[in-house]
Amino acid sequence: MIVVVTEDPGTADAMVLLDELSAALQAITGSSGKASFDANDVRVENARFVVARNVNGHPVGCGAFRPLATGVAEIKRMYSRVPGAGSAVLAFLEQEAQQLGFVALQLETRAVNQKAVSFYERHGYTRIPNYGKYAGKVEAVCFEKQLRGQCRQSDTHSALS
Repeated sequence: MIVVVTEDPGTADAMVLLDELSAALQAITGSSGKASFDANDVRVENARFVVARNVNGHPVGCGAFRPLATGVAEIKRMYSRVPGAGSAVLAFLEQEAQQLGFVALQLETRAVNQKAVSFYERHGYTRIPNYGKYAGKVEAVCFEKQLRGQCRQSDTHSALS
């Protein structure tokens, strides 16, 4: 069983997960992704940072969203150590975003990160034109999901976004 809770990204467990994610992304993409994440962006109203924990309370994944535009939030720093944690985190973030009034979630990952690309596609995210700082970057791929209803699907593990 995996439990997902809102947590500050500066906690010891969150920082360990974020460091693992950065190392994994560096190995997969050549970039840690740290430049695209500011912890203060998820400490504001209508943003969330969450940690997934196993039955023993050990951290097994994390993720976040921040407001991006009216009605749209952006998924950030998705990471999973074990199967199921990524899906649990994503479902929690989608539910929270919907409850806060967001109608869509968007995100960017690198095209070379095929585990992440497949994960998001399996969870109902569709490719959209690259937005913001990702526009024109061929190594980036952007996704969006409209928040109408929630569905849980199987998960992969590893670095996701």
